[in-house]
Amino acid sequence: MKKQRLTALLSIGAAVSLMLAGCSSGAPDASDAGSSGDAESKGTITLGFIPSWTDGLSTAYLLENQLTQLGYDVELKELTEAGVLYAGLSNGDIDVYPSAWPEVTHAEYMETFGDDIESLSAYYDGASLTIAVPSYTDIDSLDELAANADLFGGEIIGIEPGAGLTGVTENSMMPAYGLSDSFNLITSSTATMLTALGEAIDKNEDIVVTLWRPFWAYNAYDVKDLADPLGAMGESESLHFLGKRGFAEEFPEAAEYIAGIKLDDEAYGSLEGLVTSEPWEGDPAGAVALWISENPGAFPTLIS
Repeated sequence: MKKQRLTALLSIGAAVSLMLAGCSSGAPDASDAGSSGDAESKGTITLGFIPSWTDGLSTAYLLENQLTQLGYDVELKELTEAGVLYAGLSNGDIDVYPSAWPEVTHAEYMETFGDDIESLSAYYDGASLTIAVPSYTDIDSLDELAANADLFGGEIIGIEPGAGLTGVTENSMMPAYGLSDSFNLITSSTATMLTALGEAIDKNEDIVVTLWRPFWAYNAYDVKDLADPLGAMGESESLHFLGKRGFAEEFPEAAEYIAGIKLDDEAYGSLEGLVTSEPWEGDPAGAVALWISENPGAFPTLIS
């Protein structure tokens, strides 16, 4: 299985340049974001992210705002698979992945592509992968799932097939708790998972989903994490800004600035919460601008 997975990852790396060519988002470039058209650019920095993973959505637009003010042109590339993102980073088609989970969740991708990737900083500590149910559901631990498969229709509702969370759930958690025969992991997208979660809660029905912390869904939905006595979901980790190999040498000022970004729970929660709130849906750049005006002291180097 691991050999097949490695082959698939390497195939992704070979094809990624072609895929990235059509993945630019409609985000404004530096001139649209308020930089002077007469000022000489310090270069173009390409940020790659998966929009449905709202940690990356939030930090990508935060970096777009800040790097533009430092004099860089910023290009945003929206992708749908983590493997493509890491491959693009490793071959230089992407300069920065602004919210990576390289220590645990994406460790497999780092084993494949990590020699051509450098960490620019860890901006958030204590991130974790979770399995959650509505607060009213009458179980509290993963070791209770096997005996209650019928309660959930034998389904765990997951996110994208290529997500690290999906791999950990399917290859670690489910075997550890004896769920491989009694449960199916249903994968599609983060948005689909959240829709299913919201509909189940509206109907007061039981559902089990894959989640992670930090994530705005914990503020939006009345859910609880299931205890993980076997530690099958992995240890907590830090969220990183990853750069292509040589990024800090090519863009030293940008690398120094990125290294100074540190977000605590309050700052991170307010940023992601605003970006994903209904009034700002479809306008993450506007949400970030508002967040900066409301949180000028979120971290010492923030440019407001």
